[in-house]
Formats: sequence, structure tokens, C-alpha cells
Amino acid sequence: EGRPGTGENWSEKVCCEIANLLGIPHALYDLAVFRDRKGTITPTFVPDHGRLIHGNELLAAFHRDYDQESRYRANQHTLLRAVAALKPRNVLLPLHFNPPFSEMNAIGVFSGYLMLDILVGNQDRHHENWGMILSPDNSLNLAPTYDHASSLGRNETDVNRNKRLTTKDKGQSVEHYATRALSGFYDTHKSIKPLSTLDAFDKCAKLEPKASQFWLDELNKLDLADFKAILSNIPDDDITKIGRDFALKLLEVNKKRILNAR
Repeated sequence: EGRPGTGENWSEKVCCEIANLLGIPHALYDLAVFRDRKGTITPTFVPDHGRLIHGNELLAAFHRDYDQESRYRANQHTLLRAVAALKPRNVLLPLHFNPPFSEMNAIGVFSGYLMLDILVGNQDRHHENWGMILSPDNSLNLAPTYDHASSLGRNETDVNRNKRLTTKDKGQSVEHYATRALSGFYDTHKSIKPLSTLDAFDKCAKLEPKASQFWLDELNKLDLADFKAILSNIPDDDITKIGRDFALKLLEVNKKRILNAR
């Protein structure tokens, strides 16, 4: 199953390839054309007669006053509420995922999703961009990570990208741009702004330190050449040189930020 997209679509493909290198369960994405419109295509990761339960539906089942309609600025969408919904006794690992160690649970895998968000600068982890799979036998599995299109500076213009790559103003640099990335999660339901992507991962990592350290070790194995190879495979018709250079620099900066913070 797939649907056409608009604008630049390469970021989804790149994020998919990076998640694959890290061993993070992810939806499969490839570039596609539908009725002369460029987009991405993905096979369904939901089994026959199963269904995807989005985070907002899940949290509304636990919290009667939860607002399911507001995707953004939804301060009821707290990280602790999401983590509580992933309790190991209720939620299984993603389908077809082979855990690297026996104690790995759904929360530990989710921490990998949050690390990926920092790395690619994903600011779109709202409450419909994570969820669980309900199978016909009524078992619940954490869904693979999906929908990372708004990452890697995809929505920036080449003019802005070039300014950030060449400026001597630290406040306009790629490094500063990286620190501004916000997750879709709030610290509490009274918080005014979402947690940063780095803070969201840090809070989840403290709950599952062994799993988070595993993901950090996997990230440490990657180098700039790995990212460059992925970006080089995107056709020139789908990404500009400036877009490629900016994405590569952002990945370099964010990798250092993650490893230095931990």
C-alpha cells in the first residue's frame, strides 16, 4: 500500500536506510511516482485482519480527557504517558524484530526510535506517528517507527540551507539549527513547549539504560561515510546538492550531540 506525496520525498527514504543500519525496526520506504507526482511508497506493516492503533487512540483509552484531535501543541501527549502505555507485560516487541538481548522490551525499542529522531532531526513524532499493532489474536506489538518525512531539513529552502552551511554566525549555523529540534512529547501536561529530541531520548534512556546503551553503541559504529553513501544513492532529480550537503552536515552534528550528551 502506498500514497503519493508532495514536495521533497527523499528524507523518508534516507531515514529508512539509516534506521536499517542501526537495526531499528522501521517501515520500509522507497521513492515512487504516482500519476506524474513524486512521492514514497511503503508496504503495509500491519498483518491481515490486524490494525494499527495510533498513540492518540491508545492514550485516550487510558486518559478520559485526552484530546485525540490536536496533533500539535498537545501537551497531554507526555513522554511518561507514552512509556506507561508500553508496559512490557502488555506490549510485545515489534513483529519480526530479533532483540539483541533477552531483556529488550518495547520501551527499550522505543528509546531507539527517540535516538533516531535526534539523529535525523525529526520533529514530527506527534501522537499519530507512533503506535501499536493489534493482531487478529488480540496480541499487541509495538509498531515499527514510521513517518520521518519532516527530517534532515527537508522543509528548508536551498537558500536557507546554504546560509547555515556557510555562515560565521553561530546563531544561524547548522549546529544551532540542530539544537532547536523539538520532539512531539511534553514533560508534563502543564508544560508550555515540547521536550527537545535530546531530552526525550534522555528521559526514556534512563528507564531502559541497557537498551539505550545498545542503540548508542550501534550509532557509534557508523561514520560519515555511511551517511554519505545513503545520500549518494538518492537520485539528483530528487535532492539538490545543497540539500544533500545540509543533510550530511546535520547527521554529523547530531551524531556528535548524541554521543557527547551520553
